[in-house]
This record gives sequence, C-alpha cells and structure tokens, in this order.
Amino acid sequence: MASNAATETTRPIISVLIPIYNVEKYLRQCLDSLREQSFSDFEAICLNDGSTDASSTIAHEYAAADPRFRVVDKANSGYGATMNVGLDEARGTYVAVLESDDFFYPDALDSLHRAAVEYDAQAVKGNFTFYWTEGDRDELHRMVEPDMCGRVVDTREDMRIFYQKPSIWSGLYRRDFLAENDIRFLETPGASYQDTSFAFKVWASAERAAFLESPLVHYRQDNEASSVNSKGKVFCVCEEYAEINRWLDARADARHERSLRFMAQVSQYNAYLWNLDRLAPEFKMEFIERMGREFKAYEKTGALDWSEWNGWRTLNLRTIMDDPEKYLRVRARSNDSGTAAKALFALRLGGPKALAQAIAGRSK
Repeated sequence: MASNAATETTRPIISVLIPIYNVEKYLRQCLDSLREQSFSDFEAICLNDGSTDASSTIAHEYAAADPRFRVVDKANSGYGATMNVGLDEARGTYVAVLESDDFFYPDALDSLHRAAVEYDAQAVKGNFTFYWTEGDRDELHRMVEPDMCGRVVDTREDMRIFYQKPSIWSGLYRRDFLAENDIRFLETPGASYQDTSFAFKVWASAERAAFLESPLVHYRQDNEASSVNSKGKVFCVCEEYAEINRWLDARADARHERSLRFMAQVSQYNAYLWNLDRLAPEFKMEFIERMGREFKAYEKTGALDWSEWNGWRTLNLRTIMDDPEKYLRVRARSNDSGTAAKALFALRLGGPKALAQAIAGRSK
C-alpha cells in the first residue's frame, strides 16, 4: 500500500474519505466539488482500492496540484476494508465521507462544521438530492425532519433517523467519538451495504447529534445497479446485521438496550425486504427463507417482542417465518403501495381475519 502522506505539522479540521474504484467517468466532478469547497481546512484522502482504469492517475493529478489531497493506493479489498484504512489515515478532528461518483454542494463542509461546533455535536447529518446526469437534474430527498434541526438530538431517544437510508456521506463525525464507540466498517468482500452497520452504530451511540435541512450532496443515480445478480452479494446485508448484533452484545447500555434491539430488528426487516426486491429471481426463495430463520432465532431467545410491532409488519413477518413460499407468491402479485394495496396484500396472506388484525394494529 502506497501513500503520499501529508506531514503531521498541522492537523486539518476535517478529513474527507473518498473511496475510489473504477470511477474515472465521475471522479473529476467529485474531486472538483471538494477542491472548491467554501471551507478550506480539510484533507482529502483518496482511497484507491485497486482501480484498473484511470482513477488512480486522476487522483494523483489532484494530489500534485493541491497539498490538501493525498492518495492511498492499495490492493483491492472491498469497501469496508478500504474505509477502515481511511479512518486509520485520518488526522482531522472530524471525518466526512464523499463517494467518488457523487459530489458536494459548495458549502457542504462549512455547513457541517458550523453545526458541529455550535451544538458540540458528535455527529451531524444533512439532506441530499438524487442527481441524474441527463438533464443535470436534482431531486431533494428529505431525510431530516424540520423539527429535528436547530437543536441537539439524542438519537437514542429520538430514533427517527434510524428509519432513513444510511447515507453516511451526507454527514460529519467526530473522530474521537468513532474511536471511543468502536465504530468502524465491516470488512467483507464486495461493496454492498457496508455503510449499514456503520450508520447504525453512529446513531446508537450519539448523545449529541445535529441535523441540517439543506442538501449537502448530489447523490448520483446514473451509476446505480438496479438488481443483485451475483450470488456472492445476496447475503451481504445479513452480514451487516450480524455485525450490528455483535456490536450491541459488546456494549453496556442498559437504559437503551430494549429500544436499540427493537430498532435493529425493524431496520433489519425493512432492509431485507428492500434487498429482496433487488435480487434476481433465482435467489429470492433462499434469501426469504434465511430471513425467516433469523427472526425465528430472535423469537426463540425472547429477543423478538411482538408487542412492539405494528399489524402490517406482524402479518408479513409471521408469514415469512411460517410460510416463506406463500409470502413470495403473494408479494409477486402485489407491486402497488398505499393503504388499499396493503389491505389487499394482507387479505391475500391471511384472509379476512388477518386483514382485521393488521388494521387493528396499524397505528402502532
């Protein structure tokens, strides 16, 4: 592994980690957005994970022209291992992440840093926009509710952020906070879902979080894979939730234990069903059967508290655990969303009685 490391004489305020793998098409726009930030006291750590295109050459061009940029060239080892190298290389008070096919809004780092200082925050989170190259089009994705902004939030008490996409790249994290709470990335091969456990650990640890309404990142959609066709990636999301459970087991937080376990399970439920829709058809049954087994294991140990689950989720999860083939068959016929679609789905799963029970529990 080669690094054109900066000197230790002056530590930057923010270390920006840029994981890079074969993104020559988008990398200049990404690095330009960082170089042109209104906030200048940062280091940009370009983490080249064994790219086989011109990505490394491009990154080295920026490092040669701007002393704030440096490049770590390493053998390919996957997203999680690469990001952990970045955490080890980081020298800043804070750590930010910029994916190499995305790009920052001009004031992103300044907005994040101002909030971190004003609220003495361990973590700061902002909104982002979906971005399409064709038509140079942005669409706001609001993850942060307005009432969460302008104050300090303990995300172990106000847990709404757990329901949102991990999107670790529209945030800022105190480096000592990450170290003190053993918040690192799971080092599994590939590049699927490896921000999931990282994001969960952040919000499960943050006593002082701050949130911003403004969008900070253009999140590129052109480069998204629409489905999972590789057998090796089918169960990557499962490994992330195994890591979350391992991390929770190692902590001593009796006050928040029950709520964090429940949130981990709801997050797992949502992530697994989202993953199910992305899988190639030949992998769906094997995956949904594994989901059922994992939740049965929770139930067997008493970790699954059904009283916390709403009616719709309870019906879905019961069916997945007891008759995964039926669940898949019904789901394949029910592509619409909304209350009416949910009602029809419940009726198909369990008949009128199941529908009535789901409706009775819908307000949970």
